[in-house]
Amino acid sequence: MPLPLYLLAVAVFAMGTSEFMLAGLLPDIASDLDVTVGTAGVLTSAFAIGMIVGAPVVAALARNWPRRSCLLGFVLAFAAAHVVGALTASFPVMFASRVVAALANAGFLAVALTAATALVSPDRKGRALAVLLSGTTVAMVSGVPGGSVLGTLLGWRAAFWAVAALCLPATLGVLRAVPAGRGADGATDRPELRAELARLTRPPLILVMLLGALVNAATFGSLTFLAPVVTDTAGLGKLWISVALVLFGAGSFVGVTVAGRLSDRRPGLVVAVGGPLLVAGWPTLAVLADEPVALFVLVFVQGALSFALGGTLITRVLYEAAGAPTMAGSYATVALNVGAAVGPVIAATSLGTEAGDRGPLWASGSLVAVALFTAFAFRPDAVAGSR
Repeated sequence: MPLPLYLLAVAVFAMGTSEFMLAGLLPDIASDLDVTVGTAGVLTSAFAIGMIVGAPVVAALARNWPRRSCLLGFVLAFAAAHVVGALTASFPVMFASRVVAALANAGFLAVALTAATALVSPDRKGRALAVLLSGTTVAMVSGVPGGSVLGTLLGWRAAFWAVAALCLPATLGVLRAVPAGRGADGATDRPELRAELARLTRPPLILVMLLGALVNAATFGSLTFLAPVVTDTAGLGKLWISVALVLFGAGSFVGVTVAGRLSDRRPGLVVAVGGPLLVAGWPTLAVLADEPVALFVLVFVQGALSFALGGTLITRVLYEAAGAPTMAGSYATVALNVGAAVGPVIAATSLGTEAGDRGPLWASGSLVAVALFTAFAFRPDAVAGSR
């Protein structure tokens, strides 16, 4: 894989840390801003909504702009939003800052996904995506738990300052990874925007976007409310939240790395094996959540399965959107973040049921089950490699 891919992953690491770190900070944010934990969980959805709206809009606006200038602007806007978040004592302002950060993240990721796949041969999109997403999984392994520890020791605002500081090396990564000028961006033989948007009417693309959204809804729904499971259901101290997040992140790194080698040529195998295991894993975790050893083992396994299956489906989005070279990355970003927006909302509603803190785990199992049923009932070849 080309070195620029790994440098782009540095910036994705900074943004991934921000997107996921709220999983370990929600109780403290809720207390400080005088809202419930369920309400604070909406901050995750706010970020995802900004990603959903921002990805296609920004990608469309940036079609004729130099990639490096776009990416630099997005990183700087992302840093500024975190400075505002670190300073505010108002939940509405915090909500707005998350949306702004998400818009910047969306623009960055949409452009970066397109840039990443342009750096490799057409049959290696899955591996290129795996490298780029490794920034996200490394964020879950080190950045997110680190943010949780920092928040526990110095307060949740310190984690926001840390993310803003991370944008500095991310900026250097962009400068090193992306050449100045338009380069490939200035190509005259690319489709018109209308033609690229028309790809969204193709049933195979719509289906794989839906499947990716469902699987990611399950992932983000449980991840957002993992902290109460660790502290209340399992009865462990706050620092154990970081342990659980490290294990989930380590599992996700393993999952996206392994799946990255299979998703180009054997995506059906990943779905056929990983899908049923993921469906069974969430309710099993719900049942055994009060047993710390079982909890931590299953958190690792679910992280691996979630990102293996989710990453494979997002790769399928890039393949199905191959006729939209400047917008494909935004379609993949939308699929990821529709799930990230819907998942925490569904999970939050399940907290009020008899399942309590385990409700999000049960909800995640149901979401993955719906995804698998939809995949094999309506278009099995959409995830089996047919293009």
